[in-house]
Amino acid sequence: MIHEIFMPALSSTMTEGKITSWLKSPGDKIEKGETVLIVESDKADMDVESFNEGILAAIVVPAGETADVGSALGLLAETEAEVEEAKQKAAALSNGGSAAPVAAAIAPPSFDITVTSAAKPAAVPSGRLVASPRAKKLAKDFGISLESLVGSGPHGRIVAEDVEAAAGKAKAPVAPMAVAAVAPAAPAVVAPATKAPASKAPAAIATPPTPGQVVKMNTMQTAVVKNMMVSLDVPAFRVSYTITTEALDKLYRQVKPKGVTMSALLAKAIAMTLQKHPLLYASYVENGIHYNGDINIAVAVAMADGGLITPVLKKADQQDLYSLSRSWKDLVDRARTKQLAPDEYNSGTFTISNLGMFGVDSFDAILPPGQGSIIAIGATRPTVVATADGMMGVRQQMTVNITCDHRIIYGADAASFLKDLAKLIETDVQSLTL
Repeated sequence: MIHEIFMPALSSTMTEGKITSWLKSPGDKIEKGETVLIVESDKADMDVESFNEGILAAIVVPAGETADVGSALGLLAETEAEVEEAKQKAAALSNGGSAAPVAAAIAPPSFDITVTSAAKPAAVPSGRLVASPRAKKLAKDFGISLESLVGSGPHGRIVAEDVEAAAGKAKAPVAPMAVAAVAPAAPAVVAPATKAPASKAPAAIATPPTPGQVVKMNTMQTAVVKNMMVSLDVPAFRVSYTITTEALDKLYRQVKPKGVTMSALLAKAIAMTLQKHPLLYASYVENGIHYNGDINIAVAVAMADGGLITPVLKKADQQDLYSLSRSWKDLVDRARTKQLAPDEYNSGTFTISNLGMFGVDSFDAILPPGQGSIIAIGATRPTVVATADGMMGVRQQMTVNITCDHRIIYGADAASFLKDLAKLIETDVQSLTL
């Protein structure tokens, strides 16, 4: 029997994917559960594993090319006798032809693969060795047996850093990444005692474009374009509010040594305020309002190689501040290497975009598809203000702008939310640590 390996839908919004690399070549034997290729969706790289044993007879879509969800990427033959038949079908598919000549030999259409991410791999059967594709390649290059390594990835998965550490290969520091939504990350989490902490692989250095050059957008940038175009159909409005941050700054200085980031503080403050304003994290549906059950805070992060991703702090209102910071650090680390699972970047019900770290005074954020609100946070500035006693004083203040879907949220709703957020930050900020 011949099986088609299809382009999987890695998220509810994915319509196409790019083949990053084929890990197998035509003629290679493939075991059940073995990784065959890597697919780049709009936000993450995913391993595609085979459900069947057989021979990779032909590759229909080569590495570097893009294919629609559901289209055939390659053909898997169960026996040597079927290889030539599969090649004929692959040729027909590549030329846009029909698969009718061998239709009887093809199993009913199905996604003949399983997709896993380094962020959340599938359950690992007992005794089965699991390693990322890059780790496998490095192990082969360095002549290192994967069986001799202990994986530091999720569920014991062997990652590239494990192989590099075993090879004693020194690595350069990671190039800084532009983060459009986070304060400096918390101190690194200590690795298990049985292994030395693994450093990150060096970031690729992008070649500056030459004047007049047209640079093709990557998959993530293309996805951002599509999302932004969708937002044009939403009647949105914006409301600004100035918040005094002296109490927040004081709390941050107290908790920063414990690994708490400003991003976690802001996410926690916003999540607690949203508890009183369920409409602000609701979304519009046809002639109705969908009230979400969870307060999932998405925080926009700019990627070093272009594009934007929004790691999600799920149920942020129910997590304590320190757990929230640990979760955020983990999400950002994996976002940098495109190892987030789809539900870790597309399940947000409210979004934060923070450009304050770049010194931006204020800005307006574009509403993400499927959400009712996004808040834009500017920098904290010393500002001359009139005090309650009629004198002049200097206060640390920041400007926040909220963008809302006017189909379900009105000006008074947004203003009430911002007023409560300001009250929490200015007078009740210690509640964030409870």
